[in-house]
Amino acid sequence: MKSYVIIGATGNTGKPITLGLLEQGHTVRIIARNTAKTKELTDKGAILFQGNISDSEFLKKVFEGADALYTLVAIDPQSVDFYATQVSQASAVAEALKASTIKHVVALSSVGAHLTSGAGVVQGLQKMEELFNGIPGINMLYLRAGYFLENGLQMAGMVKMLGLLGTPLKADLKIPMVATKDIAAVALKHLLALDFTGKSHEYVLGARDYTYEEIASIYGNAVDKPGLRYIQFPYDDAKKAFMMMGLGESFTDRMIEFTKALNDGLAGAAHQRTAENTTPTTAEEFALVFRDVYENS
Repeated sequence: MKSYVIIGATGNTGKPITLGLLEQGHTVRIIARNTAKTKELTDKGAILFQGNISDSEFLKKVFEGADALYTLVAIDPQSVDFYATQVSQASAVAEALKASTIKHVVALSSVGAHLTSGAGVVQGLQKMEELFNGIPGINMLYLRAGYFLENGLQMAGMVKMLGLLGTPLKADLKIPMVATKDIAAVALKHLLALDFTGKSHEYVLGARDYTYEEIASIYGNAVDKPGLRYIQFPYDDAKKAFMMMGLGESFTDRMIEFTKALNDGLAGAAHQRTAENTTPTTAEEFALVFRDVYENS
């Protein structure tokens, strides 16, 4: 049996990974500052460490004696400097890894992480990959995931109140959209097998590429609004809307920058879809999740 550390263990990817490892009898250490969501995991045997993932000394204690790590860069939409917060987290993990027994790391990254500038919210993941690549003797696998289908759940209220679906993305732009449970399944497979060496990345792209016009049609049918319109918001209007939702200005600016990278074809320029990086959950299936959120919004 192996000893694993999971960062983000209560999240959409970390939770199924943690449960999957525990089901196989492995030792799993999880990190959380808020323990309200950890009870299900600790009841099943996960070992909880309370602390800050930007504290390298704390992480060194958690990593001691462990074999493998699943990590991500947590999103803080209220951060005064979103990129600096991302780098602080990634740097702490990198520093702790240098002093650890861990030999395998699966890290959640993103489409667009190949960009050295102009990547917006993904820039911190590009920096994470760069920092981790400088650590000798540890096998690193970066899962460069497509656009989360879960991101669209935030628009359920918009659909209910305004009768439309809108983002700053081009209406006819095809982008890979993936369910987080599929990302978790890929990560769990590699963590159980520890079948990767060196420094490498693997794309996780969902069932197919969708336009937001298609998403509007699919979700509209799911909530009995056939013909639901999609509107591409101007960047300035999108920024105002994001900030009215309570998101911080730094995070909002980074989101807009990433959207521009997608619209300009830069973020998706480094990957090609294959059978290996295609995952099962379709937007049509995920529309049932959207419907539940819509009905309860």
